[in-house]
Amino acid sequence: MKKRRQAKIIELISQNDVETQEELQDMLNSYGFEVTQATISRDIKELRLVKDLSPKGRYVYSTGKKSIENVNHRAGGIFNETIISIDYALNTVVIKCFPGMANAACAAIDSMNLDEILGTIAGDDTIFILCRSEETASYFTNKLRTMLNA
Repeated sequence: MKKRRQAKIIELISQNDVETQEELQDMLNSYGFEVTQATISRDIKELRLVKDLSPKGRYVYSTGKKSIENVNHRAGGIFNETIISIDYALNTVVIKCFPGMANAACAAIDSMNLDEILGTIAGDDTIFILCRSEETASYFTNKLRTMLNA
């Protein structure tokens, strides 16, 4: 029951802007999960949920992980303003930036907290990203290219 309830919590906060534990409790009750505020509080702690600023300017529960699209929106188009080119070789992605801009773009990438990325290094105008596999590097490269062309 606990795993089903916690999976439902993740689903609910992914699909809705949930600001309070009371809102979450009401939503869970409507799906047949009769829970107390103390149970929700424990679930939030166990799931390591955080409050994040939504695009609407409200603080809502989140897993803390951000998608590329979300980071692009919140970074105010930092990628469009900084990245010149992106390519990969094997499991390493190389991003060329305008001089002095690699650190800003790299910080935005780091804030995505993607499990597929093992680490990043930024110089003045170049970022190296070590991915878990060549497939991951290809996927990440294509996502960034799509974002840059949008």
